[in-house]
Amino acid sequence: MDVALILEWTIKSLILVFVLLTGFAYLTFYERKALARIQVRVGPNRAGPGGWLQPVADGVKLIMKEELIPDKADKLLFLAAPVITTIPSLIIMAVVPWGEPITIFGREVPLYIMNVDVAVLYLVAVASIAVYGIVLAGWSSNNKYATMGGLRSSAQMISYELALGLSFVGPILLASSMSLVDIVNAQGETTWYVFPQIIAFLVFLIATLAEVNRAPFDMPEAEQELVAGYHVEYSGMKFALFYMAEYIKMIAVCGIGATLFLGGYKIPFSSFVPFLATLEHWLGPLVLLVKILILLFGMIWVRATLPRLRYDRLMAFGWKILLPVALANVFLTAVAIVLLGG
Repeated sequence: MDVALILEWTIKSLILVFVLLTGFAYLTFYERKALARIQVRVGPNRAGPGGWLQPVADGVKLIMKEELIPDKADKLLFLAAPVITTIPSLIIMAVVPWGEPITIFGREVPLYIMNVDVAVLYLVAVASIAVYGIVLAGWSSNNKYATMGGLRSSAQMISYELALGLSFVGPILLASSMSLVDIVNAQGETTWYVFPQIIAFLVFLIATLAEVNRAPFDMPEAEQELVAGYHVEYSGMKFALFYMAEYIKMIAVCGIGATLFLGGYKIPFSSFVPFLATLEHWLGPLVLLVKILILLFGMIWVRATLPRLRYDRLMAFGWKILLPVALANVFLTAVAIVLLGG
């Protein structure tokens, strides 16, 4: 047993969880400020200088709120559902590379937790686990509206996961690998896959909005239809865990999108300019962070712009338009690779 390797994994895991939890807190602040600017408002400005302590204030408020459990709820599943929903969003980033390996005390340390040969399959598998938490949250509440909300949200997520999974196939075919490290390195040697795979990138962006229940696919928040959906009976920190899962998954899917389509931590043209390659070695995590922030702003912009879709139209769009487009893109990509000799 390599004790140093286990210690390395533990430290990197703790750092990743800390970054994601901090990112969740300040993503809410980022979203509120961005929405305020788009809608010509001020946004949070009272808690701390410029409102920067607003996430702390929100956290304290949620911790102090009363925790309620419905009388006839299945208490074990009711308590487990938020945890089942949150854990996948924390572990899904384990295979995303953040930069070139660095040397610490003579030991080369890669800036990812695991380099798995089937990393893309890992992403799809972990993302699908959150569906169970949502179904159980609705069912265990013993509330008909919550049950309907859980079924509706899970049907939405499962439907759009098909298109989401197919959007991964294009980069896999171009890089001839399912390892995210190999996909990033392949983009550094050629070009970002957003250019040859623009259709897959657009499918990815739309499917991820549905996957994390963001506008215009935010069915859990359709109060006028379902009294807030599967989490209607939740309060306090259990309620916060569902929103933590949503916002951390936003960061995760943007990190995955930047890795698959935008070169990950690679700086454009770094393969041809030695100075950029040197800069990339030291600033890789910062480069990836900037790309994630840009994609996150896109999600926020969509929320401020588009109205919520009606549920039947949401499902029809997923099955009748997005899925066929994703399948067609996979077919065209495979044909192009064969005709161009791989």
